[in-house]
Amino acid sequence: MNEAVSYQLSALSQTASDRQMQDFRNLKVWQRSHVLTLEVYRLSKLFPREEVYGLTSQMRRAAVSVGANIAEGSCRNGDSDFARFLQMAMGSASELEYHTLLAYDLEMLKQADYERLSTKAQEVKRMLASLLRKLRAEG
Repeated sequence: MNEAVSYQLSALSQTASDRQMQDFRNLKVWQRSHVLTLEVYRLSKLFPREEVYGLTSQMRRAAVSVGANIAEGSCRNGDSDFARFLQMAMGSASELEYHTLLAYDLEMLKQADYERLSTKAQEVKRMLASLLRKLRAEG
């Protein structure tokens, strides 16, 4: 088991009531999603001005939604609530993956930037999937 997943699992060994007081910033998956969001903001600054209400906004909202759902879910009552928010984060990460591909295909992202964002989004999705499996196994 890799370090990121084992760190995540130790956060889940707490009871749901203990987790309510847990700081979401301690979750490795949230940390990775935050880094991804910062990267999306940095790269989308370079998009054409006419995309400010289009793809730029869509990518940023999807990226923000990943971390926001992890944060909100981490303080909910019970594993099933937390899992529901993690599932929404997974959907947002998939949406971001598509927006990243579209930005690349429209030549708004360089190949290296596209590959870096895509890899980070896939990593977050793998971490979310692992965390969801653990929650469901305990539930």
